[in-house]
Amino acid sequence: MRVAVAATPEVALPTLEWLLTSDHTLVQVISQPDKPSGRGQQLHSSAVSQWAKTQEIPLLTPSTIDDLDDALVGLDLLITIGYGRILPTTTLSIPKHGCINLHFSLLPAYRGAAPVQRAIESGQVQTGVTVFALDAGMDTGPIYTAVAVPIDSRMRSFELLKELSIVGVGAVRDTLRAIENGTPPTPQEGTVSFAPKITRGEAFLDWNTASNDLVNKIRAFYPQPQAWTTFRGQPLNISQAKMVNAEILLKPGELSTHGSQCLIGTSDGAIILERVTPAGKKEMSALDWSRGARFGDAEHCG
Repeated sequence: MRVAVAATPEVALPTLEWLLTSDHTLVQVISQPDKPSGRGQQLHSSAVSQWAKTQEIPLLTPSTIDDLDDALVGLDLLITIGYGRILPTTTLSIPKHGCINLHFSLLPAYRGAAPVQRAIESGQVQTGVTVFALDAGMDTGPIYTAVAVPIDSRMRSFELLKELSIVGVGAVRDTLRAIENGTPPTPQEGTVSFAPKITRGEAFLDWNTASNDLVNKIRAFYPQPQAWTTFRGQPLNISQAKMVNAEILLKPGELSTHGSQCLIGTSDGAIILERVTPAGKKEMSALDWSRGARFGDAEHCG
């Protein structure tokens, strides 16, 4: 089939790489226009745009829906992976076989922008990938392929996304085979839940929360936007933490060191801080940070 891929993030790259070796023809890649970022607000291309340029694949970064529509004429299929734009019904009908999406959850669970992060945040032990036919709703279309994947208790969102992006290659391959064979997708069934985009504000850690919930939040929000707290009036990002095996009681937010561990109190005990980023500094081990900070009596975060 003659296909195009509309995508923005790095998780689309395994599927793009596979398409180059498949029997299908990758006609072009579509991504978001370059956006300013960093302190200098210089324009930066998406990971997918950079890949397309390296591979010398035709690249389109449309600013209008008309430009996108023109690019889809003559295609058999459009594959979207984290493209970041809702496509109107008129656009979805242009390719011969319509449009499919690779989504990183087991739909209808976790529809929306942050399915992996929300699954980890809520303490799920299983997620997966779903390839479905795009329709007018948000992640509501009928399903071609779904593959379940366990969530390791130490996995953070970027690690799980990397694994799911690799599993997604097989799901896309099987879906293209089903489309070629004329196999129709099946309607979604089950309990619907949503995964809205994460804000910096909700990544702030309330230490009057259970230990397990705090660890899950830290796992879920790394690397973006990162869970954070305050220490001596300055923001402190926390990129890795784990549960304490022993019974240690600290007041919520209270800091302490115990052997080779940096501890912080929660509503039901304490957790171990492993990696932090103090204001104006690079990420470091929490123990090294604690040694430099030299905690005083009843020193706390938040």
